[in-house]
Amino acid sequence: MRIGGQEIPKRRRRLALAGALVCLALVLAACGAGTIDIDGSSTVFPISEAMVEEFAKVSVVPSRLVIGISGTGGGFKKFCAGETDINNASRPIKQSEVEKCAENGVEYIELPIAIDGITITVNPDNDFVQCLTVADLHAMWSPEAEGKIKRWIDVRPEWPDQTLRLYGPGVDSGTFDYFTRVINGEAQASRGDFTSSERDNVLVQGVSGDRSSLGYFGYAFALENQDILKVVAVDGGNGCVFPTSETINDGSYEPLSRPLLMYVARESADVDAVKDFVRYHISPERERLIEEVGFVAFPARVYELALARFEKGLTGTLFGGSDPQQGTVEEILASNQ
Repeated sequence: MRIGGQEIPKRRRRLALAGALVCLALVLAACGAGTIDIDGSSTVFPISEAMVEEFAKVSVVPSRLVIGISGTGGGFKKFCAGETDINNASRPIKQSEVEKCAENGVEYIELPIAIDGITITVNPDNDFVQCLTVADLHAMWSPEAEGKIKRWIDVRPEWPDQTLRLYGPGVDSGTFDYFTRVINGEAQASRGDFTSSERDNVLVQGVSGDRSSLGYFGYAFALENQDILKVVAVDGGNGCVFPTSETINDGSYEPLSRPLLMYVARESADVDAVKDFVRYHISPERERLIEEVGFVAFPARVYELALARFEKGLTGTLFGGSDPQQGTVEEILASNQ
């Protein structure tokens, strides 16, 4: 499959998401290893999986990393309750989560780790959808569409009179929050009559096995399954643009490009194993690894600023909460050192 006119190589890793909890043990000591608990976004999972595998080869601190896949919102519930060390997030922390963490005395360090583009896909047998406008997506996914937009012809009159079946992330997913906010104008505002799952691989299988389907999920999963999905371009107001590493990074794939983040509990950041893992994770040298698993790496300067923020132990959110700062990720980090 070609995305945006260029051949996209297959990723090196195949994702193993069969269970709700994936335990990746770094066998650096036969016993007595401390445990680092990571939870959150299924979109970010491939990055964590790759980092854990590579970190195991170089780490000298006995540790065992356990990665849960609860979705961004589900992960924050555990994180703000003090149950996990790190939460992976495909959207910034919400104000309600900021307040819950504060209630429980959980301070955190917010670190950007990569860029993603929410990718719209249809079944490969679909030969009539090449590009969708934001208005098309809103017509399909708005709360008002429930019970009304049932067939492709209901979206555009030139499309066939066939059942429209939708697949998307569950309500605990940061991808769901981000998509509904930019497409429907409010996070969590969506029709409810669609097949949902916190697991992106479930959505992939749904779209690939349903000739009348449309779904959305992270860019990496579209690349991972390029042989069984058809990627659709999105017109955000400046023409049809396919998601690629270039268009996601330069912002032309709008409005569905977004940063991915990692939240580290301040108390956990003092633990040697956690400290070493986070330093490894956000080192500029990890750019190759991030791109291998289908995501877009930030420029090296962003990782340098994120690492400086971590080393200083600067807590709180710059990108979320009730008053997120404006500007590029690099500008925001640079002005808050």
